[in-house]
Amino acid sequence: MPDVSGNNNKGFIRRFLDLPPDSVPKTVFVAVTLCLVASMIVSAAAVALRPVQEINKLRDKQVNILQVAGRYDPAVDITEAFAEFEPHVLELETGEFTDAFDAATFDDRAAADDPATSVALEDDPASIGRKAKFVTVYLLRNDDGSLDKVILPIHGYGLWSTLYGYIALEENANDIYGLQFYSHAETPGLGAEVDNPRWKSLWRGKKLADDSGELLITVAKTAPPEGEDYHVDALAGATLTTVGVDNLVRFWMGEAGYAPFLENVKAGEI
Repeated sequence: MPDVSGNNNKGFIRRFLDLPPDSVPKTVFVAVTLCLVASMIVSAAAVALRPVQEINKLRDKQVNILQVAGRYDPAVDITEAFAEFEPHVLELETGEFTDAFDAATFDDRAAADDPATSVALEDDPASIGRKAKFVTVYLLRNDDGSLDKVILPIHGYGLWSTLYGYIALEENANDIYGLQFYSHAETPGLGAEVDNPRWKSLWRGKKLADDSGELLITVAKTAPPEGEDYHVDALAGATLTTVGVDNLVRFWMGEAGYAPFLENVKAGEI
């Protein structure tokens, strides 16, 4: 029997529009359309905001370096204050600076992930997997050009996350001025106490090594036999985070980390 309804004479779009609002095709169409529009808006926003995100990321980095070096003042422009620091790309193996990279744009994290600029670790107490061959360090000098402080990036695994931070050393490359982390996901109230100003203040004045050069700095409940000069109290109730911080600090201050560079600093070659 011929179709007297006329549906066969209608185009696809017309037949689709004639469907009930709660039909499966219309429901799927609306859902897909909303997803596409939302994804386009999110993508456009991400692209538009990327320059702002990069500026904020750089500003946060500069603030952390200023803080760990004791030079942060909210009343002073961040860019102006940070201009006092000298960034250098350091080759860890030699402990010497290299001109192979631009220190202003070198990405330490990307270098650690790139096989061309990093090495896989077999002995890995800091649980970082790969170690960058090159890192960005910062020097702060006095008005007469003499070295005031050295700021070194450090990172390692705690309980739940990799902690990223900086350690500031005095001009003798052995006395600690400060340590702080700027990125981690440790447990609030426990491992996250690495951000507690009281705990961070415990680092000031501690020593990395004794007169013979033996690395002694320890983060633990009790001080080592060598004494309090080399001891930072453990985080209460956060044993694994404490162990992680101890491991990462000793790793980066040791032969696999900055030891060759620190020797050059002590020798007055920096």
